Amino acid sequence: MTAIEADPAAATGTFAPRPGAAPLPRMIRAQAALETRMLLRNGEQLLLTVVIPTLLLVLFSAVDIVDTGSGPAVDFLAPGILALAVLSTAFTGQAIATGFERRYGVLKRLAVSPLPRWGLMTAKTCAVLVTEVLQVALLTAVALALGWSPHGNPLWVGLLLLLGTAAFSGLGLLMAGTLKAEATLAAANLVFLLLLVGGGVIVPLTKFPEAAQTVLGLLPIAALSDGLRGVLQHGAGLPLADLGILAAWAVLGLGAAAAFFRWE
Repeated sequence: MTAIEADPAAATGTFAPRPGAAPLPRMIRAQAALETRMLLRNGEQLLLTVVIPTLLLVLFSAVDIVDTGSGPAVDFLAPGILALAVLSTAFTGQAIATGFERRYGVLKRLAVSPLPRWGLMTAKTCAVLVTEVLQVALLTAVALALGWSPHGNPLWVGLLLLLGTAAFSGLGLLMAGTLKAEATLAAANLVFLLLLVGGGVIVPLTKFPEAAQTVLGLLPIAALSDGLRGVLQHGAGLPLADLGILAAWAVLGLGAAAAFFRWE
């Protein structure tokens, strides 16, 4: 008789790896890395998040198409293009990708994995933030090459970008979790184009009628563009009004997404 036959308990814990879920932080990191790779490998997403903002920055900085006021055009355009980058990744790209994941049952299957639902959303948010860091680095390099001279406190810039990301993420997830994938694709791209034109990204809000300015100024893209422009172009202090608008949109968007998001 062997030692194991004599004492079965002696065999306990001798096999590796042990079955079971990985620690939660490791699962979130792994899912975030996967989400980031999927974002960066998607040609449509790269067009939306990298190519279009970069082309707009170069084109409107080099060609006098829109009256951006006194000073180099790039000083006005660069903050708006940074806001557009956040919109394209946190809202448009995330809404489309999540909408089709929901349609094909990917979210339904992930929802029953050891990774909790809030962990999945955290991983998606981390992927969005990583993509935005790359976008901001690229656009900043291009803008500096075009003669951009940024001012202001980088801390306020980071706070604006984070609140803008939260606001657009909530709205994107709300759209992806309530509409069909095809409707999300059409609506997200339409909203992107409308906000590009009417959100103060390239065309100053002062070019619109006074009544329209009041309404457009309450949009998250306008608040983000205006806040970034105030800090980076004019060296303004903490943009409390713009931060307040973004915070309100973040609370509404994330709250509505949590309440109405459908996983299948």
